[in-house]
Amino acid sequence: MTQPSDFREVNFDGLVGPTHNYAGLAHGNVASMSHEGLASNPREGALQGLAKMKSLYDAGFSQGVLPPQQRPDLGALRALGFAGSDRQVLERAAREAPPVLRAVCSASSMWTANAATVSPSVDTADGRVHFTPANLQSSFHRYLEPATTARVLAAIFRDEACFAHHPVLPATPAFSDEGAANHTRLCERYGEAGVNLFVYGRRAFGGDVEPRRYPARQTLEASQAIARQHGLGDRQAVFAQQHPDAIDAGVFHNDVIAVGNGPVLLYHDMAFRDEENTLEAIRDTLSTPLIPVRVPSEAVSLEEAVASYLFNSQLLSQPDGSMTLVVPGECQENESVWRTIQDLLLAGYNPISEVMVKDVKQSMRNGGGPACLRLRVVLSARERQALSGRVLLDESLYHELTAWVERHYRDRLVPDDLADPQLAEESLTALDELTQLLQIGSVYPFQRA
Repeated sequence: MTQPSDFREVNFDGLVGPTHNYAGLAHGNVASMSHEGLASNPREGALQGLAKMKSLYDAGFSQGVLPPQQRPDLGALRALGFAGSDRQVLERAAREAPPVLRAVCSASSMWTANAATVSPSVDTADGRVHFTPANLQSSFHRYLEPATTARVLAAIFRDEACFAHHPVLPATPAFSDEGAANHTRLCERYGEAGVNLFVYGRRAFGGDVEPRRYPARQTLEASQAIARQHGLGDRQAVFAQQHPDAIDAGVFHNDVIAVGNGPVLLYHDMAFRDEENTLEAIRDTLSTPLIPVRVPSEAVSLEEAVASYLFNSQLLSQPDGSMTLVVPGECQENESVWRTIQDLLLAGYNPISEVMVKDVKQSMRNGGGPACLRLRVVLSARERQALSGRVLLDESLYHELTAWVERHYRDRLVPDDLADPQLAEESLTALDELTQLLQIGSVYPFQRA
């Protein structure tokens, strides 16, 4: 029989893709918009992501890898009426619709917190791990991801005795779904039933105050549908509205303003529209005492939270029950934020005992910190053994992936480079080799044609 101690949380990080660029596509994402048009460094971005994964692996945490999407998405361009050879399609798109070309070249799939919502087997009615890929219908460049995401997840989590895969929700505003970036699981231990906190920005059919400046990307109806798909009981799901003012300040996902792990919820005082009732609902359903770690606006303003991505950090459990907070380097550069982190470590009333600072600047400039880069999947020992492919990081895989990046990635890319047909060829060659390295089969459209 599976014991609670057999369960581990595996963080599956998305590899930064070869077309990583700063096109400023994400409306409401302040960092993405402010770096529009600057030169990116795809090689550095991929190596920074791998270095973060390796440091967590070395520290004893379970670490997985997910591949990037096929970019540029030439199939999407052809569906939009751009005909001819690959070169002709790219040239015409660059000439007639530059924003569309930039969208189909986006490397946004690196932020796998948006890839799907995942429920562990200890929470679900049928005792399997459940996956629902996010429809990401709020933006065109991310709407292109779910089909490949679904194939990748199905290729890795293939064993039907252990894993269940659901179709994406209808890609309409009513069921707008941005994945695990708006979902936090709280529990005593990973192998025991927990409470799923679903955070939404608006109700599709009215009834809530909504943000005025930026769009709310997650609906209550989408979160409720996922809870039903995954067979979560009434006492296993809490639904809370994100504060509209936080969204208007650039908090486009809940994981930019709150992070949870085990019984700990680290959050800004502007995270939830109804903070008191949200905490009370969690306490009513959680089997262990909730440990709320509240950061007031007086200590860290909303603007500082967005600029530093303090709450877009990873909160990870150590075997002794203590926790490690993995923060981006930008947190260390902000005096108020860094002082707050030191206060958390000294507080005594929470298990956060260590902070790790990681350089993920290439991702940060596009609006994604450490938490954006990973999809959390709680797995038992049997479920880990049932994984297909070579996707759990170890020394050998790390070195092979590093060498793969060094062979295939450019060290400079500006938006005008996206029309270069040579870049498209380089990307496909790299991805074809990657699927062989990860042993996940033909998951990309160009491999299945």
